Amino acid sequence: MPKAFALLLFSTLGAAPLAAQDVAPAARKPLADNSFLLEEAYNQEAGVVQHISSFVRTKDQKGWAYSFTQEWPVRGQRHQLSYSVPLAQTSDGVTTGLGDVMINYRLQVLQDEDRGLAISPRLSLSLPTGDYKRGLGVGGTGVQANLPMSKTIGTSLVSHTNAGATWFPKAPGAGDSSTSLRAVALGQSFIWLATPRFNVMLEATWGRTTAQFDGGTTSTESALVSPGIRWGYDFKSGLQVVPGIAFPIGVGPSRGTRQLFLYLSFEHPFTAHARPQ
Repeated sequence: MPKAFALLLFSTLGAAPLAAQDVAPAARKPLADNSFLLEEAYNQEAGVVQHISSFVRTKDQKGWAYSFTQEWPVRGQRHQLSYSVPLAQTSDGVTTGLGDVMINYRLQVLQDEDRGLAISPRLSLSLPTGDYKRGLGVGGTGVQANLPMSKTIGTSLVSHTNAGATWFPKAPGAGDSSTSLRAVALGQSFIWLATPRFNVMLEATWGRTTAQFDGGTTSTESALVSPGIRWGYDFKSGLQVVPGIAFPIGVGPSRGTRQLFLYLSFEHPFTAHARPQ
């Protein structure tokens, strides 16, 4: 599998606010952004849009991977649509370009504030927009399902658990014209709310990718542990800006891998009555 695509597969400009309502920073809830390498299970609130940028670079490699995701509520918080647009440079530093775009739908099946539990399964369609011959995509249409669960533990700790799978019936970018691709991934993160606007994070991810082709099957695994931090800035317009940084470290089958992960989120109302967290 092209290394640039592998980063995007296992890692994942908006409208201006319309008469955004003033929201005092003290009224905001603690940060509830994505856990960097995983998904949180909180859909966007009604009338609030989020723009998420992430950047990954691996030590001793020239390549990098960038992804821009925009999340929109659909008639309330229960339904959410989003898309992810990746840009990448292959590990040899020679090729740079658009990767495979993903269209995502999430359903908020549970958000129990009394128990501090939320569940929001996601289904995604991966489109072959990247040039697989240049190492920027898989070369076929695929589907991905992910089940994120978020749980508040006490007053200052939040956990996010993910389990997902991806399938490409045709994936010439991972081998040849006969290749199909399957992947499974698991992840767990813990977020310490040191303050409502400063979080300390620890994440762990594991994934296995299997390529099947005429004459055989090959499998590869990856495993990362990632410490990081994020912090937030609130504005009276309703805009919330959350930067973050993490340092994923390879363990087990990925031993020796060292990465830099950068995160930046902009979240704001696009209706007059929305109140972002």
